[in-house]
Amino acid sequence: MASIASRFTPLLDRVLVEKLVPPAKSVGGVLLPETQKHINGGTVVAVGQGVYNSDGEIVPNLCKVGDKVLLPDWGGVEIKLEDKS
Repeated sequence: MASIASRFTPLLDRVLVEKLVPPAKSVGGVLLPETQKHINGGTVVAVGQGVYNSDGEIVPNLCKVGDKVLLPDWGGVEIKLEDKS
């Protein structure tokens, strides 16, 4: 995860999230159907410094690296890396 954060630095109030990869099998070895593989969550890899308020002071982000977050179905930009599978 550190290599992703070193290649992309989020600005202002942006957050870089690595999506969770849903398991293909359960703990007992049962194959899970495709409908159960849709997970909109991830781990925060990098966080921007924050946004400026009207006084010119930085208001820091509330989330930090390592936090688990839920992602909406819309919005955001997906980045695919060749060295990451």
